[in-house]
Amino acid sequence: MKLNGRRESSNVEDRRGGGSRGASKAGLGLGGIILIAVVTFLMGGNLTDVITNVMQSGGTEMFQPSQQGSTTFSAEEEELAKFSRQILAGTEDVWTAIFKKMGKTYTPPTLVLFTGSVNSACGAASSSVGPFYCSGDQKLYIDLSFFTQMKKQLGADGDFAYAYVIAHEVGHHVENLLGSLTEAHNQMNRVNQTEANKISVRLELLADYYAGVWAHYDNQKFKSLEEGDLEEAIDCAQKIGDNYLQEKARGYSQPESFTHGTSKQRMKWLKLGIQTGDYTRTTFGIPEKDL
Repeated sequence: MKLNGRRESSNVEDRRGGGSRGASKAGLGLGGIILIAVVTFLMGGNLTDVITNVMQSGGTEMFQPSQQGSTTFSAEEEELAKFSRQILAGTEDVWTAIFKKMGKTYTPPTLVLFTGSVNSACGAASSSVGPFYCSGDQKLYIDLSFFTQMKKQLGADGDFAYAYVIAHEVGHHVENLLGSLTEAHNQMNRVNQTEANKISVRLELLADYYAGVWAHYDNQKFKSLEEGDLEEAIDCAQKIGDNYLQEKARGYSQPESFTHGTSKQRMKWLKLGIQTGDYTRTTFGIPEKDL
């Protein structure tokens, strides 16, 4: 992506090196089914279920504090922090303009950069849960080491792939502002687990679509996309499909348990958003076969 000279968002809380720095989740190794960080993003970064599972498994006892880390960061991490601020600024510019067209006012989310663990309005979380959006405080949380994990664990690499991660979480914020997030969660509370999973898939695909819509207008405004960028994001979407991850982890998949969409679906909606920029389109109210 071409980001030279682009502004950096000021809606950022840099908690790296703060009091919760260095916390880790005990008993979870890379030999598990798959990194929780990856799974959580694949699930769209919805933290509620993760926190519920953590509390049922022993709550705070699962988080073991380590020694306070240095507040000096590598050049690579500082570059990723700058990159994240620039991408967030791009989402602010695009969604502010779109909301204005809709006769609405866009309130941007705050990006929280953290290391190790963090407290949010949704609860305490280890970096192992990956990037997530919390509607309770309208903030998105990212431990920048996740991008390294994406590359090493899934082979998903490239600046536009990383931008997709941030834009997806911002997509959940857009859902929250437009009311679709709350409405979907209310519906999920009234149905069985299988039906709730289907609603979750629609939410995640919509966040993918909104990420694509952002990319469409960001490129239109700044000419930010370069050769190979689209392929990076599509490759990332393919590798975070429910079926891909389940098959990678255990050799088979269970469609009734999908909560984020198949690789084909995630690639479709991300690409559709990039190609059309039609912010009025939604994944709700259409037949399941058309997702």
